[in-house]
Formats: sequence, structure tokens, C-alpha cells
Amino acid sequence: MPQQRRQGRLGRTPSPTRLAHRAAVAGGLALLPLAVGCDAGGEEAATERKASKKTAAVEVVAPADVEVIANLTGCKVTIRIDATELREGACHTETGDYLITTFPEERYKVTWLDSAAIYGGTYLVGPRWAISAEPKVLEPLRAKVGGTVRRLRDSNATTGP
Repeated sequence: MPQQRRQGRLGRTPSPTRLAHRAAVAGGLALLPLAVGCDAGGEEAATERKASKKTAAVEVVAPADVEVIANLTGCKVTIRIDATELREGACHTETGDYLITTFPEERYKVTWLDSAAIYGGTYLVGPRWAISAEPKVLEPLRAKVGGTVRRLRDSNATTGP
């Protein structure tokens, strides 16, 4: 007797592609606690995390909330700006100091980064958030919250002889 597939919400049988997509999403969500769980610490553990992150099918990136990002990075944040267009908090840790900036919409982040390019610098950037810090501080933070390291160029910089 052939097996029957379960019908979806609208009474239709889900396609194999849709079922595969749902399985991939569920698998990614199952990895979420592992990606944001406790920090094992140490250089060997950091190497293992980097290796497993490269092989993971889904990369987890922190949500756009200053307090959540601060908690994931292990700092007690001090809110410096709480405005309509952005929220910014300062973190002071043994690794270094950094600023976490979140935005209610992606377009505010893009405008902020365009403005920050005037000053140059390196930022860790995720969906609707950015972290400003020295480059040596950003890579350990990236391992904890995801995102992409971006180097912004100073448009007023001059080249030497």
C-alpha cells in the first residue's frame, strides 16, 4: 500500500522541493542553540568554532537589538543613544572597547555606514546592526554574533610618496 503525503494548509500536497526547504529551515533552527550557546573559551575551542562555522549550512547572525548583541558578546552595555533612527551602546571588556549600533530599518544602517566611510575604520556588520571597534576586537566578536567585517575607506585620505 503506497504511503500518502500529508496535505498542507490549503489541502494541497506539499511538493518535494517545499518539503526539502522546510527540512533545511528546521535543521538550521536546530543549530541555533549551538551557535549562540556558551563560549567554551581558549584558542583551541575558537579554532574548532571557526571550522564548524565554515561547514555549517546556516550561519546565525544576531538580531538587531543592542542588549541581545551585548549579552552574546559578554558585555554589560551602557546605552549612549536611544533615538528613532538608531540605538547605540558602549561595551568595555578585557578584549577591548566597542560600540554596538542598531537600526529600525536596513536603510538607516546603509546611510550610517555611508556617513562613517568619511572617517574610515573597520566595522562588524549584520542585518540592521553594526559594531565599531579595533580590527583585533572584531574577529572574536564575529565568532559570537556573526556578521561581516567591513573596512570603510577614509575618502579624505591622501596617499604618501
